[in-house]
Amino acid sequence: MLSTVRQLLKTKGNAALSIDASRPAREALIQMIDNNVGSLLVLRNGAVVGLFTERSFVRKGAVAKGFSIDSPVADVMVEEVLYVSPDTTIEQCMALMTDTRTRHLPVLENESLVGIVSIGDLVKKLLGDKDFAIEQLERYISGR
Repeated sequence: MLSTVRQLLKTKGNAALSIDASRPAREALIQMIDNNVGSLLVLRNGAVVGLFTERSFVRKGAVAKGFSIDSPVADVMVEEVLYVSPDTTIEQCMALMTDTRTRHLPVLENESLVGIVSIGDLVKKLLGDKDFAIEQLERYISGR
């Protein structure tokens, strides 16, 4: 049976940190450091309008004229956010992340945000599933 995002969120949790688009990039970076995460959902009037990531900060900030660490998050966020549903498989998420070179996927169910998954979350889940399968096979072979 293939693992789904729903199963991953049950163990990982549904927390999805966010920041307002008008806040300074410095504040976003501090929030990410304090929470040991690599991304924040960007909100405007309570609606998701983008994704702020370490990568977007470096890539967009490096080429933006007049950019400073105190420029608004909106100046360096990813505007085209990809989403998945809770029923998306872990393997489908990995393929999407690989194809689009993204590392974070917000999760929507009935147009409501229910969490976010990272490439690290997916790898951890896949490794855990493989370890479990190996353990079960070893028990079967040894007759335990």
